[in-house]
Amino acid sequence: MNKPSTTTGTDWNALDNSSFRATVREFFETRYPKDLRYPKRRLRWAEIRDWYLTLSQKGWVAPSWPSSYGGMGLSPEKLIIFIEEQERWGVGRAPDMGITMVGPLLIHHGNDAQRADYLPKILAGEHIWCQGYSEPNSGSDLVSLRTEAVADGEHFIVNGQKTWTTLAQDATHIFLLVRTDKQAKKQQGISFLLADMKTPGISVRPIRNIAGSEDFCEVFLENVRVPRANIVGELNKGWTIAKALLGFERIFLGSPKQSQYALARVQEAAQRLGLFQDTGFVDRYTKLALDVADLGALYGRFIEQVKRGETLGPDVSMLKLFATETYSRLADLLVDIAGSSGGMPGDIALPGGKTDVLTTFYNARPATIYGGSNEVQRNILAASVLQLPS
Repeated sequence: MNKPSTTTGTDWNALDNSSFRATVREFFETRYPKDLRYPKRRLRWAEIRDWYLTLSQKGWVAPSWPSSYGGMGLSPEKLIIFIEEQERWGVGRAPDMGITMVGPLLIHHGNDAQRADYLPKILAGEHIWCQGYSEPNSGSDLVSLRTEAVADGEHFIVNGQKTWTTLAQDATHIFLLVRTDKQAKKQQGISFLLADMKTPGISVRPIRNIAGSEDFCEVFLENVRVPRANIVGELNKGWTIAKALLGFERIFLGSPKQSQYALARVQEAAQRLGLFQDTGFVDRYTKLALDVADLGALYGRFIEQVKRGETLGPDVSMLKLFATETYSRLADLLVDIAGSSGGMPGDIALPGGKTDVLTTFYNARPATIYGGSNEVQRNILAASVLQLPS
């Protein structure tokens, strides 16, 4: 395995935003494989491994990590530009839980031994991580999780099941929320645990979705021995860490780029079909176009908070709600305007060329569930923002 660059030798934050954007854009446009642009499904590790290693060698695989840990050390403002340019060029998402979640977690909450062991291997692509949060009957309500870790000398014995674990079949490691104190209040009895997927007792079963992909998996844990040294942070204090990670996950799930891309596809298909002469269609399209514009403004508001270094509050749930539901409505409209062909998988023939409408519809279905279901987000807003009685 090639070693990652530990520093680029460049203070990216010293560049003005226009110069930084131009540099990032040129790299993505010239180096990212064109055949992987705007993938219709989550790419597997074997497909995107070479791109991950390209970023690693350049020192760009961890844009938000401090440069002292091998990252680019980008400010929040520069990080948003980096993400925007990835989205603009249709860069596929690698199995990046190690970069986006485990790395920052260890940098802020881990100990020196954990950072020295895990961080370089994440950068090098030696460790590929998956997230062990959701469970059967305990999806978005994570505090009700039942996977249990019982202390046994210098180890924990872990038993339970995780589900909807993205690309677990490609992962070498998993980070788990586990119950370590059944007597404490639910939020106070949870710990954050790291485990090697090769540990005896861990098994993975992929879940095939309606589109035929196997993006998600079930993970079974039966008498799995995990060293006590693999606890991140304090014992029984894992919920605080988990909440911090989920807050930042929701702001990126709220990016308007997905809806902007879907809106452009609706516009293109509608022009081919001459639907802008139909007042009913124009009314529906215009409402959604305004929603996308409003989504961009709301996203900008939360990004400004990140730029100022402020902690994201529970109101970030608005962004996740608005983004995923706008995307879903656009996906529905795209299927509708395709008429009788709207339910056909793959490319369908439209005047002026072929297009794929059903993949957008498929992608929009789980969007309202992952990252905390929209029903749970509404409860958060009601209780924590509007302070309505429960």
